[in-house]
Amino acid sequence: MQRIGLGFDSHRFAPGRALVLGGVRIAGEQGLAGHSDGDAVLHALTDAILGALAAGDIGEHFPDTDPRWAGADSRVFLAEAIRLARERTMRVVNCDVTVVTERPRLSPHKDAMAARIAELLAVPAKCVSIKAKTAEQMGAIGRGEGLAVLAAVLLTDAA
Repeated sequence: MQRIGLGFDSHRFAPGRALVLGGVRIAGEQGLAGHSDGDAVLHALTDAILGALAAGDIGEHFPDTDPRWAGADSRVFLAEAIRLARERTMRVVNCDVTVVTERPRLSPHKDAMAARIAELLAVPAKCVSIKAKTAEQMGAIGRGEGLAVLAAVLLTDAA
């Protein structure tokens, strides 16, 4: 059996926070507001896996009202989604991530993000796609107020 999941996340930029995307710290950039570390890429991937499993969403598993998750490393969320997949004898085959932002320029960071995500998902780096798009200066993202991420994953039976 194969299952496809789609995840989405968005965050505003926030002063005084480190920017972490796909488990990679991007130096010299303003971070993202959020109850956890604000890693919108890992949040979208977590939601994509949970969606493929029909297991709810990240807010149900890790509510922002729970102080345990304040400042949490988003790798914890992704690891739990992967654990749930394994529990259901499923594994990630590949993922496709699109980050919509005016800044920062992600080209210099895409390979590191793909490598880190591949490591976290236990898939070859060639199975992780990271794309960066702009909003063409339209809307809140286009004005540089934040960013958004779409993620798709394919799960298959673990064998």
